[in-house]
Amino acid sequence: MNLVQIFFEQARRLQDRAGMLVKRDGKYSEISWSEWAAKVEAIAGGLLAEGLQAKEKVALLSENRPEWAFVDMAILACACADSPIYPTNTVPQVEYIVKDSEAVFLFVSTAVQLEKGIAAIDNCPNLKKIFVFDEDIPADLLCHDQVITLNELMEVGRKWLNDNAERLEAIWQDIEENELATLIYTSGTTGDPKGVMLTHKNFISNVEACSKCVRVDTTDVFLSHLPLSHVLERMSGYYMPVYNGSVIAYAESIDQVSLNMTEVHPTIMISVPRLFEKIYDRIFDGAQQSSGIKKRLAFWAFALAEKISACEREGRQPDTMLQLQHSLAKKLVFGKLGEKLGGRLRFFISGGAPLPQKVAEFFYGTGYPIFEGYGLTETAPVLSVNYYDHMKFGTVGPVLDGVEIKIADDGEILAKGPNIALGYYKNPQATAEAFVDGWFYTGDVGELDSDNFLKITDRKKDLIVTAGGKNIAPQHLENLLKMDKYISEAMLYGDRKKFISALLVPDFEKVEEYALKNDILFTDIKGLLENPEIRAMFGRRIDKVHQENEIPGYEQVKKFLLLSGEFSMDNNEVTPTLKLKRKIVTAKFKSELDALYED
Repeated sequence: MNLVQIFFEQARRLQDRAGMLVKRDGKYSEISWSEWAAKVEAIAGGLLAEGLQAKEKVALLSENRPEWAFVDMAILACACADSPIYPTNTVPQVEYIVKDSEAVFLFVSTAVQLEKGIAAIDNCPNLKKIFVFDEDIPADLLCHDQVITLNELMEVGRKWLNDNAERLEAIWQDIEENELATLIYTSGTTGDPKGVMLTHKNFISNVEACSKCVRVDTTDVFLSHLPLSHVLERMSGYYMPVYNGSVIAYAESIDQVSLNMTEVHPTIMISVPRLFEKIYDRIFDGAQQSSGIKKRLAFWAFALAEKISACEREGRQPDTMLQLQHSLAKKLVFGKLGEKLGGRLRFFISGGAPLPQKVAEFFYGTGYPIFEGYGLTETAPVLSVNYYDHMKFGTVGPVLDGVEIKIADDGEILAKGPNIALGYYKNPQATAEAFVDGWFYTGDVGELDSDNFLKITDRKKDLIVTAGGKNIAPQHLENLLKMDKYISEAMLYGDRKKFISALLVPDFEKVEEYALKNDILFTDIKGLLENPEIRAMFGRRIDKVHQENEIPGYEQVKKFLLLSGEFSMDNNEVTPTLKLKRKIVTAKFKSELDALYED
């Protein structure tokens, strides 16, 4: 089987049933499987009419929207591979991927993305044409002789199909499972991005293995908001629903996710820990600011959620009284949370970064579990995942069926299986370093317990070695610090230094509230963060984290910097999935950090 066969089989089976939900003119409307399939065929026909040859590459620069999936499947149907590009990428980044992948065509979504494509086209010798999704494009952009609209391409495709429909089907029926499906460029926390070569088999094996872990069917609705350019959303939020005949609803934007959940009533949603942390903080802040019986009721329910999670953690069943109390808490408190999540949510899936155990346990106790998994772009992506009756808090779950994991002598996690990529495109040296004798060297450090549950301790390249020779995995303490209500982001520093220091991004709203409550005068956020009372407050909060979590002295933060702005993609400090680019952030604040060690 290949991905295109799976898609068209579902389209023929489900026909007029909804395959997608998209918000247009203020409300969500359906796109049927039949309509979806017709658009895929028209786009594929247009590409073949334009001269696309088997095994060529086509780049795709767009936000999450139905056209992303139409185009992706159409490219695959032509026995070609695509190279997705994040819509947040800059012109040089777009140019790099288009050029390195040798893309012959580029699809873009909006006028903003079209400008990037036009700016890059002269430096991309293989690029022949750009196709744009939107129709309301300024005339000066559309008049470019290498730009046409998606509708125009589909019209060409429909005419081509009049005489060639059987030819198109013959092409996608003959695609072998080991054929290249995509080049996904790593987000490049260090160095230039590498094009990861993933096949139809890589994705299908991962979808099948994940579908054995949790029941997914035609009654499910996935809310898609993580970038489809990222492998996690592409596999679990796109190919997995296609494989199981589920509905994909597209969020308007990350800022509108909460509203969209109440509109589409999703049953499953994939996201990153930062979203869950924000929901968690909002719930506790709301409870803290309430009063009287409402406040007591909320914290009574939270305590019950903690007890339910403790039972799961300790491998025992809740007693009858706890079950009755928990059922009452669901009706009185957690049901309201469920309504805000759309009323039908079965579970969340979390990936891309470590999920704080405190957050995982809370959501499990409320009845809306977050199933944390682990994987990389090179593993298409899932290697392990927690799921019903197979959960251990503090781990990333049991290893998937068909996947092998072993731990190297230095603690590095090695993986083997049908989901492992072919290697890096046009980069034999990097391929030889990461793919050895069938094993992929993940670069992550971890442990595998007797039940085959995997625990990640850190990134191998992120380990800090102090001047005293102590090895420190920074993410553990960073995640604990980020759970403090006054700290939004944290990055430890101290490689080859005498002690550990930290860059802290405060939760500015909460710090301002603290200042007003304690009569601390300030004119701007920078001045506030320099106030001795504020710095002393942060020092106390950091010490509290150290004490409550029994952090050894050599791992503790001795000095810190308070930053007056968030880490952002605009400043190239985080990836599109919000992973910190440590090397870039360290270089940016190197002089300030080193000044902490001058005394």
